[in-house]
Amino acid sequence: MKSRTAHLLEFFFRMKRGALKRSARHISVVLVVLVCATVGIWTWDSNPTTAFLPPESRILKLETVAEEKAEKIPTAQNTETKDSYSSATPFVNKEQNKEDQTDNKDTEQKQKQVEEVSVSETNQGKPSPIEEKHLERVEHEVIVSEPKHQKTPTSEEKNLEQIEHEVIASEPKHQNTPTSEENKLKQVTQEVFVGEAEPNTTHIENTTSDPENKTLATEEAKKDNGSTSTASIVNQACNYAKGKWVVDKHRPLYSGRRCKPWLASMWACRLMQRKDFAFERLRWQPKDCSMENFEASKFLRRMQDKTLAFVGDSLGRQQFQSMMCMITGGKQRLNVHDVGPEFGFITPRGGARPGGWAYRFQETNTTVLYHWSSTLCDIQPIKISNPLTEHAMHLDRPPAFLRNYLHKIDVLVMNTGHHWNRGKLNGNRWVMHVNGVPNANRKLAALGDAKNFTIHSTVSWVSSQLTNHPGLKAFYRSLSPRHFVGGEWNTGGSCNNTTPMSIGKEVLQEESSDYSAGHAVKGTGVKLLDVTALSGVRDEGHISRFGVSASRGGQDCLHWCLPGVPDTWNEILFAMI
Repeated sequence: MKSRTAHLLEFFFRMKRGALKRSARHISVVLVVLVCATVGIWTWDSNPTTAFLPPESRILKLETVAEEKAEKIPTAQNTETKDSYSSATPFVNKEQNKEDQTDNKDTEQKQKQVEEVSVSETNQGKPSPIEEKHLERVEHEVIVSEPKHQKTPTSEEKNLEQIEHEVIASEPKHQNTPTSEENKLKQVTQEVFVGEAEPNTTHIENTTSDPENKTLATEEAKKDNGSTSTASIVNQACNYAKGKWVVDKHRPLYSGRRCKPWLASMWACRLMQRKDFAFERLRWQPKDCSMENFEASKFLRRMQDKTLAFVGDSLGRQQFQSMMCMITGGKQRLNVHDVGPEFGFITPRGGARPGGWAYRFQETNTTVLYHWSSTLCDIQPIKISNPLTEHAMHLDRPPAFLRNYLHKIDVLVMNTGHHWNRGKLNGNRWVMHVNGVPNANRKLAALGDAKNFTIHSTVSWVSSQLTNHPGLKAFYRSLSPRHFVGGEWNTGGSCNNTTPMSIGKEVLQEESSDYSAGHAVKGTGVKLLDVTALSGVRDEGHISRFGVSASRGGQDCLHWCLPGVPDTWNEILFAMI
């Protein structure tokens, strides 16, 4: 009995110990679960549920073949339509855009619907099947409505291609209004522009197209050939200073021997001892556009009842004489009359020559003149009664000639530069003045700064007068380069080279080499006639040792032989006006 009771007690204690062990184990499991749940809840609150999901790109997408095709077809059509639309859509100007807004008001609601489709595509990543069908229908209509033919080039354009051996893409002459479908497509793609066919030309900073110039060139072309000249319109955006010199067997434009009525003998190298005249055979060819050939009859018609004025130093006088030889062909013209007195050009008592020259071509009432103003500012004697008096050089005043005769001028070409040195100032007894009194500003004491100040002042004044003279076209010609080697004009400097293009023949820079000139015309109505760089590679074209000064031991490496480089300046001027 006792042993039986002992066995029962032993069994009872074993059972109790096992229950306690199982309870402890259960408690441990519960604690582990509670800890995990706490961590999970905390993670759930601090991170989005997608943190535990794989990337979207790795999720298997179950899409039907029909849906894949519906997604791919609009993409291909969009690409094809964009290319064809961009190349075939004609240029639409602002006036036609205004007409479109008036005539197509009934399409505004449809355009808003298409805009909503575009926003939906952007936000969702792909359009719905209904939107895809709508896009496909619109794009199909645009493709069908686009013209499949191109305009046949005019005979004048074909001739231009044969002469220049290059194709010039020009603006279309006829401008069409885009259809409502085209407007829809523009809103959907957000990247197709109703644009113009861009010509293959290089455009220049601060060089703008003048509508008046375009109209004038177009009307002139109609008079000459009975049709509109595409090249003359395109050239309004041409950078004529960028290009190269080429040999042309049809040059020069006139004879240096026969142009005696208009050309000074000191610049006519045909009348000197020079034997090599290869420099006369060069023609300037702009890089990305063609330059209109100079013709005297065209020039006179274009300048009918107008006046062309050159105002500047001796290089300006060379350009004036070059123009007179180009217009007359270097021959005597009985219908050309001296009208210098109309502009105050009278030789003063005891003087060697007048302050300028002016000639009028009676057939078209065209006047070409030159006024001597070496510094392009107003110079007045301080004491008129004293022949040896000093002269006030008013840096902030334009020449008196411009103030008195600007209303009679239609095309103005100004220049200065080579007289801004101490030798000229002291020799002419010039005293710089600002605001009517002798200059006290140390910044203007340096002649380079004084020159720049004067150029800016005169250009700004002329620009301010353009509103009072709507028909006036004003140009500032950049500096004509010198080519003295081994010294200056009075210290043994020379320019003995006579071989054309030996130091170069091409100019590719975009900005003018004459920084002062380029900076002065920015923001004004005065245009830059940039000749510095293209003249800089023509060191063989100077008068050199063949001029009058050579007998006194000096060479002229500043002025040019005529015919020569200044003729090109006038060709560019002719193209720009």
